[in-house]
Amino acid sequence: MAGRANHVVLLGAAWLCAAALFFPGAVSAAAAESETARPSVVDDLPIASDVRLAGDAKQTRFILDLDKKIEIHAFPLANPDRVVVDIPQVTFHLPSNAGAAGRGLIKAFRYGLVMPGGSRIVFDLTGPAKVEKAYVLDAANGQPPRLVIELEATDRATFGRLVAASNKPELRPAVDSGPAVADASGPALSSPDARPTVVIDPGHGGIDNGTQASTGETEKSLVLAFALALRDRIEKDGRYRVVMTRTDDTFIPLADRVHVARTNGAALFVSIHADALPRREGDAQGATIYTLSDKASDAEAEKLAESENKADAIGGVNLTEEPPAVADILIDLAQRETRTFSNRFARLLMNEMKTTTRMHKRPLKSAGFRVLKAPDVPSVLVELGYVSNKADLQHLTSEGWRSRTVGSVAEAVETFLAKRVVSAAPSD
Repeated sequence: MAGRANHVVLLGAAWLCAAALFFPGAVSAAAAESETARPSVVDDLPIASDVRLAGDAKQTRFILDLDKKIEIHAFPLANPDRVVVDIPQVTFHLPSNAGAAGRGLIKAFRYGLVMPGGSRIVFDLTGPAKVEKAYVLDAANGQPPRLVIELEATDRATFGRLVAASNKPELRPAVDSGPAVADASGPALSSPDARPTVVIDPGHGGIDNGTQASTGETEKSLVLAFALALRDRIEKDGRYRVVMTRTDDTFIPLADRVHVARTNGAALFVSIHADALPRREGDAQGATIYTLSDKASDAEAEKLAESENKADAIGGVNLTEEPPAVADILIDLAQRETRTFSNRFARLLMNEMKTTTRMHKRPLKSAGFRVLKAPDVPSVLVELGYVSNKADLQHLTSEGWRSRTVGSVAEAVETFLAKRVVSAAPSD
């Protein structure tokens, strides 16, 4: 598992560096600073203005219109079959439904920011295919620069060799390499700041929208707004240090979110999400608090954990193939003291939240969320509500509701950490 996580980290770091070469101002280490204190590079980013597919099940071509040339890197991934194209950060001005329908070898495709300074396009394939050509055309004869990916059908064995070849040993980082996460919420672990640290994790981001309301609101935006408000509320108290896994619309792999908590010696990890149910599955409402379990507390919890754990595949990197033995070790460790503290905080949080917001009929649940698997950090995942429920969505988009609920969550965090500080203090 560590090897896979390091591979993801390295890819992120490599492309972050590449993006910095193309757009030096695009990589900001101060996402929470005021606009006047950070360089504005939005106007300098390449713009993607149109996209189309051509071809059939033997050969398929993807064409993206740009306003300037860019560098690209394309590679295949398996389980499921995909082709990933990494590019410097691009502003996508494409139709809202672009990528939903495929053609030929491309079942569908997604695109978006995957890290500060880097964007990504992910093609879901209908079957094994190889990248026959990947290039960017110069502007000519009144036509704009164009990114072109030409895919060709191949057999399963050849596809497997291509996937293996793309995983080059020289791409693997040192064991101590950290995630490519620009964090301005607090100092690094080496800082003399001795305050207990709480890591706040806004779910999804970048290429991964999470759930989406029928009215257009995305989970990634709703939970980021809540998480930033929670950070500000806790920092205002001054007793605790806050670290965010993301402070803007950036994709962060699940393993990196856990890594942030562990490398910062977090005393608590809180992941913020907002669920949804398909129309055919009826309606549900209210906030739910999850802790880690090797077996989900109910079918709904199990299904949610499965969908959340596949988030890395959306970004083009699939981390679902962890060895069972490793997962068993993590679960065993989590069952010890860390799980006790996680459950204690979950109950405390439920009691605080129910004073300000509607709770689910079963507010405390457990499931196998990968983002909760830091064996030495008490962790919970909070589903603030259902974007598929009209009343919950009204709450999620209300500043008044957000302020009240942020206050209740902050109160729970501060009470939990205060008790741990007292219990950890040496006796006279």
